[in-house]
Amino acid sequence: MKILVTGSTGFIGSQLCRALVAQGHRVLAFHRASSSLRGLEGIPGCGEQPALAPVAGCLEHVLGDLTQPETLASALQGVEAIFHAAGLINAGAHPERLYAVNVEGTRALLLAARIAGVRRVVVTSSVAALGVPLYGPAPMDERHAWNFNPRHWEYGYAKYLAEMEVQKAVAAGLDAVIVNPSVVIGAGDLYNASRSIVARAARGQVKAVVAGGLNVVHIADVIAGHLAALEKGRRGERYILCGQNLTHLEFIQAVCAAAGVPAPTLELPAGLVRTLARPLGALQSVIDLPVSASLLHLAGYHFYYNGDKARGELGLPEPRPMQAAISEALAWLKEQLAARPRASQPRPTVPMVEPVVKKKK
Repeated sequence: MKILVTGSTGFIGSQLCRALVAQGHRVLAFHRASSSLRGLEGIPGCGEQPALAPVAGCLEHVLGDLTQPETLASALQGVEAIFHAAGLINAGAHPERLYAVNVEGTRALLLAARIAGVRRVVVTSSVAALGVPLYGPAPMDERHAWNFNPRHWEYGYAKYLAEMEVQKAVAAGLDAVIVNPSVVIGAGDLYNASRSIVARAARGQVKAVVAGGLNVVHIADVIAGHLAALEKGRRGERYILCGQNLTHLEFIQAVCAAAGVPAPTLELPAGLVRTLARPLGALQSVIDLPVSASLLHLAGYHFYYNGDKARGELGLPEPRPMQAAISEALAWLKEQLAARPRASQPRPTVPMVEPVVKKKK
């Protein structure tokens, strides 16, 4: 099958490309010209084989940008399925970029997919699109609806709006499925290698945690969920891809134990942290916080999730243990630190396919 993957150089996207090529698919890695290609290194390229020749799985690079809809049409020629894993998590001082990439970019891609006759689209959303829990630590499921102040969680609101674009496209005739991963842990997160919460905790830089909780899922389970959604997901449905529910303190202590560093024991009250969210946000450029100040408004909430629907309808097994995800992430981080500096090395040359853009007369 000819499959296009957006966000192909990111954590989930790059691992998806590897899995799809391993299954024998011809994968088009859609990315910008400026994107780092490290996450795609080692995947067999498609080369110059004839279009009709039977080939094993291979990867082809396609240049484009979701915020430039004119690059999408030619990229989708002959594509049977799309994994839309592209997205912006933090726009810094330019929150309008969250809307441009996550919402308008999704809208443009879905429209192009309908016009191109793509058979199925799997959209990578996030559990953030579900909003905040209403009843303490009770796990949320797919029925939960957005219920939070957009100004206090711009990323979550943008993912919610992107899901609304999916539902509009489904109503217009597109076969699309949504998957909602929780906090993804494992090897290969190149973009967050040094600044992730796992890396910071492993270096002993997290001295206190905020009250509340999260759900941690292994990257391999997230990829398995995407692949199952392509084959078994029901049109227009969303599926939570989650793992283990635990408090922030339990999670950080588990990382510290695996890394062999002292673990924090101090848990900051949620009310105090929320009060400090605005002043700390103003100082974030000079204060190195373990998480974005924009997330401090979420202090005290237990973001726990129920994955029964995905296991039941997609046939997914029980999730891998959190300890396995943490151990693999730490081992990979150690390899990255031990590797020779790559900044001075030339960027690898790979075959690129640039979408043909017709100039306006």
